[in-house]
Amino acid sequence: MIGIPLGLPAEVPFWGPILELVQPPLMFAGLGIGIFRYQLFDVDRIINRTVVYGLVTAVLGAVYAVVVLVAGQLSGTVGGDLPSWAVAGATLAVAALFQPVRRRIQAVVDRRFNRHRYDAARTVEAFSAHLRDQVDLATLSAELVAVVDQTMQPTRTWLWLRRAEDARS
Repeated sequence: MIGIPLGLPAEVPFWGPILELVQPPLMFAGLGIGIFRYQLFDVDRIINRTVVYGLVTAVLGAVYAVVVLVAGQLSGTVGGDLPSWAVAGATLAVAALFQPVRRRIQAVVDRRFNRHRYDAARTVEAFSAHLRDQVDLATLSAELVAVVDQTMQPTRTWLWLRRAEDARS
């Protein structure tokens, strides 16, 4: 009786295939319950991260392979045992390239798939640059409300400013 899961009798050999058949629907049902119960409707963020890290993995894997092959070719050991310095150099190159490659791929994916967020970030950056040159408080207030409406699209917008004597106390 050793090796039979769940304490099922040995005379019933069909439990294994039945459990394998029932497992995927139960897994997806649990995933659906978790998404609806905890309101995890932001699936586009998960898809975004999946695409970004998948592309980063592919690019860095290709870089690693190219660096190892070139180092092996230079040392004359292609097809044989590679020297440890080639593997270490390729690993260091990939580690150094991870953040720049991830940032660049994230920007490309955001620009392509998440256009609203990308446009909002560009609008805020442009407003920040314009903010340094603006002196008039009334104009600045109107522009700030317009930028908030354009980027965040709230139902209502208010801007509260303290008076100069309130700010000093």
